[in-house]
Amino acid sequence: MNESRRTVSLGALALIGAITLSAGAQAQSPAPSDYPNRPLRWLIPFAAGGPTDVLARAVAPKLSESLGVPVIVDNRPGAGGGIAMEALARSAPDGYTIGMGHTGTQAINPHIYAKLAYDPLKDFSPITPLVSYVNVLVVNPQVPARTVAELVDYAKANPGKVTFASGGIGATNHLSGELLKAITGAPMVHVPYKGSAPALVDVMSGNVTMMFDILVTSLPQLKNGKVRALAITSDKRSEYAPDIPTMRESGVPGYAAAGSDLWFGVFAPANTPRAIVERLNAELVKAMDSAEVKERMRAQAYSRWTLRPDAFSEFLLTDQEKGGKVVGSAGIKAE
Repeated sequence: MNESRRTVSLGALALIGAITLSAGAQAQSPAPSDYPNRPLRWLIPFAAGGPTDVLARAVAPKLSESLGVPVIVDNRPGAGGGIAMEALARSAPDGYTIGMGHTGTQAINPHIYAKLAYDPLKDFSPITPLVSYVNVLVVNPQVPARTVAELVDYAKANPGKVTFASGGIGATNHLSGELLKAITGAPMVHVPYKGSAPALVDVMSGNVTMMFDILVTSLPQLKNGKVRALAITSDKRSEYAPDIPTMRESGVPGYAAAGSDLWFGVFAPANTPRAIVERLNAELVKAMDSAEVKERMRAQAYSRWTLRPDAFSEFLLTDQEKGGKVVGSAGIKAE
C-alpha cells in the first residue's frame, strides 16, 4: 500500500478526536470473561462463490479455530453491499456479529446514495483490513492503443467513440474509469452492467472499448489474447502481473494517490467493547498468516494488508474523502 494512505488531513484528525471521545465508553468497556461462548456470525456483502466470499470462507475456519467457537458465514448481497452493512450496524455490539466492508460500502456508497441506511464512520468499530487488490485497465485487442497515453489520445480524437464498461453505477471499476477521465480529460462514455462478468464479456466481443477489472478474472483472458492490458491502478506493479505498468508509469501521475486503493476489511457494530475488537484483530491477523489463507489470497490475486484498529480508522477517513472527490467530480448518483 502506498504512503498516501498514512497521510491524514487536519480535518480528518479533528474527526478522529471527536469519534474517539464519543467512543470513550467503548474503550473502557471490558470484554466478558467468557467471550466468546457461542458462534459468531460473519456478514458478507456479496453472493456465495465470489472472490469476497471465497476469502471469508478461507479465513472463517482459522478464526473459529482460534476463538474456539463456530464462525458462520452469512451472505447478504445487494445495494452495493449496503444490505449487509445495514444489518451489521443494527446488530448488538457484543462481538458476536461482524461484517466484511470494502471500498464501496465505506468510501463510495456514502457519496452516491441520497439516503444511506448506515453511517460508515459512526456505526462501526473497525477491526482490520484483510487484503488490498488492484484493477487492471483492459481493452479489446482491436482497439488501436497499446498504452494509456495512446488510449487517451484516441479518445480525444474520437469524442464519444471510446466507451468503458463497469459492474454498475458506483462500482469500484466505475470509479476507476471516472478517475481516469477526470485526470486526463479524455471524453469516455460509461456503460454500466449488472456485474463485472457481463461487462468483461462485452469488452472481449468488442461491444465496449475498455474496462477496469480485477486481476483474477482478467488474467486468464489476457493469456488467451481476448483482451489487452494497458495498466494497473496501484502505485506499484502487482506481484501477480509484474509486466503490466502502473498508471504513473503510463503517464497518468497522481492516479493511485487520488483514490485507486481497493480493499476488504472486517468491522463490528459501533460501541463493541475495545477488548473484543482487539481480540478479533489479533485473531484475524493470525488467520491471514496461515498457509491455507495465503494460498486462497494468491488464487484471488489479493495482497495481505492488516492494520491495528486505530490505524484502520484513520485510513477510512482519508479513503472516504478520496471517494467523495471522485464521485463529486463525476456527478455520480445511484439510480
